[in-house]
Amino acid sequence: VLGLLVWALIADTTYHLHAAYGWVMFVSIFFWILTVLFFVTYLLQLQLKFYMIPWPLVLMIFNAAATILYITAFVTCAAAVQPTSWRQWDYNRRAAASFFACLTMIAYGVSTFFSFRAWKGLGSNAATSQVTDHA
Repeated sequence: VLGLLVWALIADTTYHLHAAYGWVMFVSIFFWILTVLFFVTYLLQLQLKFYMIPWPLVLMIFNAAATILYITAFVTCAAAVQPTSWRQWDYNRRAAASFFACLTMIAYGVSTFFSFRAWKGLGSNAATSQVTDHA
């Protein structure tokens, strides 16, 4: 939802006049589409059919890449906001897009942390370890 807000707010401005917003649009739309695809994959439990893929590692790499690229998109978006713009609604939407890009970057960062824990197996407790030991 946060990534959707970023690219929707940018798309509603005259972003084509500023080259910096092209990068923000690319990052936000690209990772929004990939996030939706991963969500649908897990919603339909398709990852169980492709058991040979190390899904925790794939998700950790995806979230880390999204975090790094969203850092660049956030900085680019925030630096390109000009408060002296003659179109006040463009300024408001671009400032809001910068805010939501920051929130999206934080969300992907937190997801990277939890993906790392899942990849390393640090999220298990005594009950799950006992169940897997007997199975």
